[in-house]
Amino acid sequence: MANGTSVEEFILLGFPGTWQFRVSLVVVFALMYTLTLIGNASIIALVWTSRNLHTPMYFFLCNLSFLEIWYTTGVVPKALGVMLGTSQTISFSVCILQLFFLLSLGSTECFLLSVMAYDRYLAICYPLRYSSLMNSVLSVRLALSSWLGGFLAISLLAFLTSRLTFCGPDVINHFLCDIDSCLALSCSDTWPVELATFLVSIIVVVASCVVTLVSYMYIISSILRIQSVHGRKKAFSTCSAHLSVVTIWYGSTMFLYVKPSAQNSLDLNKIVNTFNTVVTPLLNPFIYTLRNKEVKLALRRAFQK
Repeated sequence: MANGTSVEEFILLGFPGTWQFRVSLVVVFALMYTLTLIGNASIIALVWTSRNLHTPMYFFLCNLSFLEIWYTTGVVPKALGVMLGTSQTISFSVCILQLFFLLSLGSTECFLLSVMAYDRYLAICYPLRYSSLMNSVLSVRLALSSWLGGFLAISLLAFLTSRLTFCGPDVINHFLCDIDSCLALSCSDTWPVELATFLVSIIVVVASCVVTLVSYMYIISSILRIQSVHGRKKAFSTCSAHLSVVTIWYGSTMFLYVKPSAQNSLDLNKIVNTFNTVVTPLLNPFIYTLRNKEVKLALRRAFQK
């Protein structure tokens, strides 16, 4: 190291701008965070209390909503402190912990979305055998595998990142700790971490995306073979909400992580990360409730009670 000392904490810059602009962002972030908690918690409560929603599809949706609550919680509270200027520092160990937590939950979401696509594939392509193919035991195993796989996939990456050396500067141009920011500040060889990031991204993001795409190729093929327009519309309505979430999630995730090096603009990464960690968890419950007749019916019954 050039000066013989190592950095033990970082300073998060957050978003540039005037005090009024940052306060406006705090209000927006806080409002979206509150709505995200209420929306996803409501879906979990609705599925739990409605017997007609006790199916594998809504079991996976509950897992997704639970994940979104923790995913946005790992970002927004700290981001509010950063933007207000009351909590801009973060220790190295907490930085690595946040990085591990967010990437693990992101990987889990990739696996969950592919599992949900596979579930829709079985429901539409094998409707008569669906209840026997996707039983409660298999759905629990698939959900558990998604959680374990997501956290195990990031363990090596987080370990390699924790072994990096930081000797200044100590300023992160972000409101959270991410891989690109750590690599940009490290004064040691970052090639092993960049390679691990690329390989993990290929395994997690691309592989799960391929499973999802193949499932939807079979789904669309089966829907097109349905003779009646009403039948095609009904079949597509069961997977349109999930398809919307998949498109939003994979589009932003691939931009952030599926690249051979970390030389993308950190300012652009910050914007995409905002969409990924704040906007998407808010959109998911609304997409599933507004475009799903069963959920809307369960909501109507709940309000009537």
